[in-house]
Amino acid sequence: MTDRELLILAAAAEGHPYPWVLPERGGERPWNPLQDDGDALRLAVRRGLFFKPDFFHFLSLERFVGQNRDDCHATRRAIVRAAAAIGGATGAGDSHD
Repeated sequence: MTDRELLILAAAAEGHPYPWVLPERGGERPWNPLQDDGDALRLAVRRGLFFKPDFFHFLSLERFVGQNRDDCHATRRAIVRAAAAIGGATGAGDSHD
């Protein structure tokens, strides 16, 4: 699954279309929990992912560690993958391109 597909399903789990633009001081910024720690943490908290460790076990967080750009990348990707699984399970992402 591509990063875009993951973001579409994760946004759907949040009840938003993707791309999702957030208001920010002096303008707007794109929502991207694959790159932004804050977006990833808010996604995990709203979806209750920290209270369901089976999601993280299922996603084998360890296999992402050391593969990518920074220490938090694996955690952000696991959060987005778990949220995408929720979005996909509900069929919420079906109406997006």
